[in-house]
Amino acid sequence: MVLAGDAGILYGLLAVGAGLATGLAGIGAGVGEQGIGAAVVGVVAEEPGFLGKGLFLMLLPETLIIFGLAVSLILMFAWTPFLTTMSP
Repeated sequence: MVLAGDAGILYGLLAVGAGLATGLAGIGAGVGEQGIGAAVVGVVAEEPGFLGKGLFLMLLPETLIIFGLAVSLILMFAWTPFLTTMSP
């Protein structure tokens, strides 16, 4: 049985998990975009026609951050039964 006093601890752990989901997704996207950005700048400097394809390739790692944010929002707003008294 989870008491109402323990709900604060569980909700705090949900907040830590949400922060980790967003933070680690951001770090992963940054590491992925590091190599892509350097390559795109080099290719566009030599061949300006590849600008559109290069921008598309730079947007791909950014979707990882959107997925991390979606997981964070689900954790923070969809799992609210911990705020009340629960029994197994």
